[in-house]
Amino acid sequence: MNTPPASHQPAPRACSPTPATAPPQAVVMIDSATLLQGGKSVTISHNGEFYRLQATRQGKLILTK
Repeated sequence: MNTPPASHQPAPRACSPTPATAPPQAVVMIDSATLLQGGKSVTISHNGEFYRLQATRQGKLILTK
């Protein structure tokens, strides 16, 4: 009987599970009316950059830098 030559490739390894992540933090919910304070847009400062949050006539929100 002929035996096939042994492979020199390493045996496949089992995948290790993904490390556990920190539990999710509670989501803070703020109503857009609170942010806009009766206006149509508000400027938000984030990490030294300024963003504009704007409400459209269709009731959607647009965030631009």
